Parts: sequence; structure tokens; C-alpha cells
Amino acid sequence: MTTQSLLWAYTPPLERGQLIRRYKRFLADIETENGETLTIHCPNTGSMRGLAEPGTGVWYSVSENAKRKYPNTWELAEPRPGVLACVHTGRPNQVLCEALRLGLIPPLRHYTQVRPEVTYAPGCRADAMLSAEGQPDAVVEIKNVTLLEKGQGYFPDAVSVRAHKHLAALADVARSGRRAVLLYAVSHSAIHSVAPAVHIDPEYGRALQSARAAGVEVMAWRLALSVAGIGLGDQVPVVGS
Repeated sequence: MTTQSLLWAYTPPLERGQLIRRYKRFLADIETENGETLTIHCPNTGSMRGLAEPGTGVWYSVSENAKRKYPNTWELAEPRPGVLACVHTGRPNQVLCEALRLGLIPPLRHYTQVRPEVTYAPGCRADAMLSAEGQPDAVVEIKNVTLLEKGQGYFPDAVSVRAHKHLAALADVARSGRRAVLLYAVSHSAIHSVAPAVHIDPEYGRALQSARAAGVEVMAWRLALSVAGIGLGDQVPVVGS
């Protein structure tokens, strides 16, 4: 991946360690490459199933902000050599919003304005609101997919009442005549298709079916992950919904 193709660059470069344990949701202890034990921030509230086992490779960023209690942030997990997953849940939104601005996602490229974090329903903010003259707005919800089981990617990785609410709100948007889009960010390099995790959250599967029946568009795009940064990869099929 060239520097020019990156939509997010890690500056300064990431450093590598090995996971000792993840705890209190937002913290992780790692062993650095020089053998020191370091506590870093874990910006992920999910279960991180398959990515938080002791011994997992950790790539972390270093902040120069002296006011931060934990200046180092877990960015990428390397569950096995050469396989990367983005555990920083803010990065996929940043990358895909930039891809939308640049017109890199063909089904959504004709919009001229991309606004992040726009409230579109009580308690619901769109990750991106897309606008173009003479067309209805498009409400885009972005969901980060990192759970890999038997070669298949799944969302969510734990029961998520919030995700149910977002699907219901998107369905209402579609019924109102606006465009509603659920965009999965495939943030694990070994995932080649995405499915609802009905074995984890059966209600999510039902809510997704209802949303699609109401007119919600569902699509998935791979993030091209590297320790240098993140670019946009190819479209990934969504199955079983």
C-alpha cells in the first residue's frame, strides 16, 4: 500500500508489543519489544472476541500529550502473523467518512456533501449524512466488524441493544423516503464475507431482516490495514440476512 492510498496514516509510526491482558474494558497490559510492561488505552467497548487473548500481537500509537494518563493507544491486533484487525473503533468511521468525501464507494459517490455525527432520530446520530442537490439525504450508519469465526465475519460480537435501536431508526428513515444505509467496515484482514451474528444476538438478526424489508441498504467494505495506516479495500458480500 502506498502512502498516497492511505486514508489514515499512523504518525509517528506504531510500536509493537504482546498482550498480557485486557481489563476494565478500556485498559490493556502489554509487554513491549524491550521487555517492559506497559498499560495502554484500549478504545473498544466490545467483547473483542478472538483479539484479546494473551500473547496476541499489539500495535499501539504513542501520544505526546503530557496530560493523558495513558498516552499509548491500542490500534491494531495481530492475532496471528500477517493478520491484522483494527481494534480502535473510531478509525473505521474516520476512514470511511473520508472515503465517502472522496467518492471512493461507488453506490454512494454521487453525493456532494458528507457531514459526520448528524442527529437523525431521538438518541441516534448518523455516522455520516450525505446530501446532493435534488436528491433525498442518505443516512449512513457504520459498524465495525472484527469477529472472525471459521472464516466468516460476524456482527455484533456481543448482544447490542444499541445496534437494534439503530436498525429500527434506519428502517424509519427508509420508510420516510430518505435513503438509509448500513455500512459494515470490515476491519479484519482475514474476513471475506459478513453475516449477522444470530448465534450471539438473535434479535439483531431479526432487526436486520426487518430493516432490509423496510428498504435499508446493507453493504460492506474492507479496510486495507497495515502498520503504516489504513486505506480502502474492496466490497465484501453480506450474507445470511
